[in-house]
Amino acid sequence: MIRVHKIHPAGSGPDDPPADRITLDREDRHRRRAVMTGENGLSFLLDEADAVFLHHGDRLELEDGRIVEVLAEPEDLVEIAADNAAHLVRIAWHLGNRHLPTQLMGETVRIRRDHVIEGMVARLGGRLTPVTAPFDPEGGAYGHGRTQGHSHDHGPGHSHGHTHSGAHHHHDTGHD
Repeated sequence: MIRVHKIHPAGSGPDDPPADRITLDREDRHRRRAVMTGENGLSFLLDEADAVFLHHGDRLELEDGRIVEVLAEPEDLVEIAADNAAHLVRIAWHLGNRHLPTQLMGETVRIRRDHVIEGMVARLGGRLTPVTAPFDPEGGAYGHGRTQGHSHDHGPGHSHGHTHSGAHHHHDTGHD
């Protein structure tokens, strides 16, 4: 099976048009080893020494020189704005204190939809706008968009389930 030879960060690397594209959600973009199949049927192996986080727009160069473009699957998010930078920093502190993956957007931040957290942000005076967009949270101290590894119980009946949509296939051979 053809392997990924090099990962080029978004905006860098060969300008060749991609031979294929692969659309992955945030969890699927954090991998060490996986067989992946692009939208046009090109199968390849990502096999890195350590887990990597693939960002929207990254380009995977295969051993034969072909390029596969990584696209982040749009997810249900909420964009948070505040009155000023100090107010946004206060809200961001509360999100970080809860170990929530957060994408910094300049004058706004994005998080995954969660009615409990959205209620907290509203009580803090944040302005919330639901969006469906790619999610590329900050790396932070624990890795690219990953949290510390513990959960917060929001009570009975509250779940954070998600579904995968779009035309992508991968065979997970293990997260590291």
